[in-house]
Amino acid sequence: MKKVIIVAALALVGFSFTSCRDTKTETKEVVREVEVEKEVPAEESEGILERTAKEVDKEVNEEINEEIDKIGNDDGQ
Repeated sequence: MKKVIIVAALALVGFSFTSCRDTKTETKEVVREVEVEKEVPAEESEGILERTAKEVDKEVNEEINEEIDKIGNDDGQ
């Protein structure tokens, strides 16, 4: 009985080592770094406050120009 257990244990150990053998398949992993430059449009680089301020300035300037046109040129009269 002891001989059977010893033979079974040796067989189990033998199978466990042979099943874990390396199959010698080599794989190469190539990693390449690529730098990508992305141009950021002016609208995206500014915050919402800056864009809103530009719109308000544009509207105010248009209103000022309209008032100046209504007053006219006093130098020519």
